[in-house]
Amino acid sequence: MATLEDKILGNKLQNYCSSSEDEGEGDSDDDRSGDEEGGTAAAEAPTSAELPPVNNWTGQASNTGPKGVLEDWRRFKQLEAENRAELAKERIALAKKLTLTVKPDREATQDKQREELEDELTELMDEEFLLQYQKQRMEELMSQLSKVPKFGVLTTLNSQEEFLNAIDKEDPKVTVIIHIYNNSTRACETMDGCLNILATEYPTTKFCRIAVDITGLSRHFRVDGVPAILVYKAGQTIGNFVQLATELGNDFYATDVERFLVEFGMLPEIK
Repeated sequence: MATLEDKILGNKLQNYCSSSEDEGEGDSDDDRSGDEEGGTAAAEAPTSAELPPVNNWTGQASNTGPKGVLEDWRRFKQLEAENRAELAKERIALAKKLTLTVKPDREATQDKQREELEDELTELMDEEFLLQYQKQRMEELMSQLSKVPKFGVLTTLNSQEEFLNAIDKEDPKVTVIIHIYNNSTRACETMDGCLNILATEYPTTKFCRIAVDITGLSRHFRVDGVPAILVYKAGQTIGNFVQLATELGNDFYATDVERFLVEFGMLPEIK
């Protein structure tokens, strides 16, 4: 029966001596003589056993001993590592490809909006479309102008209620200019004359006047604050100018008042 030693070394060599054979050297001379005779006979006989060939890996283990098993295991792990490395390369290549070809939803939306804008610009560049657009825009502007209230006169407000209604109940697009006056002040009379002229030149601007006594302002304001001009639009104060006599003097002209209001953006500049 084959032993473990036989499995490891393969076929037992003819000139191999085991440890058990070495122990027999202490036997009797007869045994030695017998061995010598046998050894002589064995020396004369031709050697029939040859050395086993060195194993080369062929994909299968020809040696089933521990060395063969270890060699099979190393080869298996090598192939497994190579397979993992190859799969990793394929995954990296696929990830790069997807990164280059697939866009996020946000970028796709931006590209779509950009294309739509380019299409609109291309359409706008069409001469016929531009002419049609200009015509339509002019009609819209004319329609808006026709809807804007026109005044053309300087209106006197006789109560605080009229004062509030002139501001709060007016069209939000209308600029309301109110002169607070005192009949005993010369500059106020001059201002009334200038605003009468400007009312005809700016018919879409609402010009009003109210006596300082009606407003309920302080006595100090009644004396030193007039003439004063308050400017409103959409119910909000956009200009507040007091003691205009200091700026314009007692004698001034409509052009002076107009220049003053245009400079502060209270009147549109007429070319």
